[in-house]
Amino acid sequence: MSAYDVPDDLDPEAAVTAAQTADDQEPVLPEPVRQRVIALAAGAMGGVPLDELPMPLRRVAKFAPNRRARLGGPVIAMQLSGDPLLRQRLATRVVNDAGDLGAAILEGVAPAAADPVEVAALAYLARPDGWRGLVSDAIEAVRADVEGAVASERVRDVEQRLARAEHDRAVAKVEADKLRDELARLRDEAAGLRDEVRSLGKALRETQAKERKATDMLSAEKGRGVRTAADHDAELRRLRARLAEAETAAGAQRQSAKDARAVDDARLWLLLETIGQAAVGLRRELALDPTDKLPADFVADTAADRPESASGAASARALDADDPARLDQLLSLPKAHMIVDGYNVTKRGYAEISLEQQRNRLIAGVGGLVAQTRAEVTVVFDGAERVHGLPPAPRGVRVLFSKKGETADELIRRLVRAEPAGRPIVVISSDKEVVDGVRRHGAYPLASDTLLRRLSRS
Repeated sequence: MSAYDVPDDLDPEAAVTAAQTADDQEPVLPEPVRQRVIALAAGAMGGVPLDELPMPLRRVAKFAPNRRARLGGPVIAMQLSGDPLLRQRLATRVVNDAGDLGAAILEGVAPAAADPVEVAALAYLARPDGWRGLVSDAIEAVRADVEGAVASERVRDVEQRLARAEHDRAVAKVEADKLRDELARLRDEAAGLRDEVRSLGKALRETQAKERKATDMLSAEKGRGVRTAADHDAELRRLRARLAEAETAAGAQRQSAKDARAVDDARLWLLLETIGQAAVGLRRELALDPTDKLPADFVADTAADRPESASGAASARALDADDPARLDQLLSLPKAHMIVDGYNVTKRGYAEISLEQQRNRLIAGVGGLVAQTRAEVTVVFDGAERVHGLPPAPRGVRVLFSKKGETADELIRRLVRAEPAGRPIVVISSDKEVVDGVRRHGAYPLASDTLLRRLSRS
């Protein structure tokens, strides 16, 4: 027989038949007995396979034994009262674990020295012949123990109250003696205070006399103070008059200095105008006309062949709108600054890869372009999603993300407006609103395909 088989004396089918023919009314267990029944059942559940347990108990059986009794107590009690087969399976393990006490309970005998709570719990689970009598006797013993404990607790409480009352009476007697002593002391202090009050009254009268004398002296001092204040006001008026005269003289000196500076400015303007007119006269005297050729063009015409000479007359090739040569020309200007609309470029060039891979590929590409042209480059991305762990940008490449509430287009326009007038600014974007906005501020807009073609050529 395996460890999970039910012995012959506790055959599950016989137990179910007996339970169906017996009285269905369950005994009302005191709380200590009920808790012990739940604890024993919770401990025995660990040895029962999950498929042999009712569905409500399978989740509870996964807990530790102490957590089973604490968290699944009501469910365990309900299943024990309504499932005789489960109760007998658990009772088999509980009785085996109880040893001699379990064997005695199976025989319908309760040892005199046994704990009545344990006897009632084992009898309730095993349910041998006469188990209701065992449960009833054990419950009576438990109730007797509880009542005895309550009576003992009441006796101890009465004794403690008597002891506290005796202590309070002794303390009250001591306090009364202290109060009598304190009353005598306060009477002596009251007599002393009356003498002190008489002395203070006399001192108060003397102080009042001194106060009246001081008031008279204060009135005299106030009169002298009024006369002194009048003299001070007169002196202040004289000083203000002198200050006004000094301010008038300073104003005249400032006007004189301003007139002198105006004369110097006029002389300087006249000198510069004279130099400018002299340069105009010299150009007119030399009669130099503007030229459309440079010295190298003359050398090329006389001592070399141009590549296009074989096909006829040479003409300058017009550059396409997305020709990378236009970008190279603009970036070759002094102090050129290229601003790139990041996602507008990456989604046109390589939208099939992730955003992170798009950013890394674009930044690496413009890093190589900066190394070739030495131009300043700023790459702007929308900051709707927060980006963490971005690798460091190459030298000369500035990577920016728009703040919350602002788009990359607005940040690009802000960057263009911040640049001084006359600096070459190149904006890479195919967004019409961005192109129109930056063109109004003097920037050079180029399509995203221009940069993509330039990077692919690199």
